[in-house]
Amino acid sequence: MENLRFRMPGNRANRSVSGMSEPSFQDDVLNELGADRLHEIAGLLGTDAAGAQEVVGSSVAELSGGLRQAAAEPGSADEVRAAVDEVASPAPPLQGVAALGGLVGGGLMAGVLARLAKPAANAVAKRTGIPPATADRAVELLVPVVLAALTRRAARKGGAGGGLGDLLGGPRK
Repeated sequence: MENLRFRMPGNRANRSVSGMSEPSFQDDVLNELGADRLHEIAGLLGTDAAGAQEVVGSSVAELSGGLRQAAAEPGSADEVRAAVDEVASPAPPLQGVAALGGLVGGGLMAGVLARLAKPAANAVAKRTGIPPATADRAVELLVPVVLAALTRRAARKGGAGGGLGDLLGGPRK
């Protein structure tokens, strides 16, 4: 199967310190998702690939924002930090976690993302008008893909401890 690169409208690659272009986190999730699974999500949503891509982008933005917020809150910051450290550890990347239909392992970060899925789905449903149950299912399908994208990003960065901001890219709050 050919490796397709997706681009979110208005989404630009981040510039790294070396000046080389780095794909956005949303781009990484879309690439990890692939065309076949994007079409599967489109079928679930009753839309085309472009509509599914928009919902995936919104879902990733909500999950990323939820991670950033959890990292900033005293009650969850330690857990998020430990989850990021686990994802960024030099251990081999998790295999098979990006299967649609549920989490297959994934450690601390899988648990953190699973807890953020419902609020993210509610925000996506509210913003897009998608029925809440459908948004829930779409976000549930994306959680293992987001986990796989985080793991691959950490591996690309060599596990260098930059924390959550380096893994997600974009502005730090």
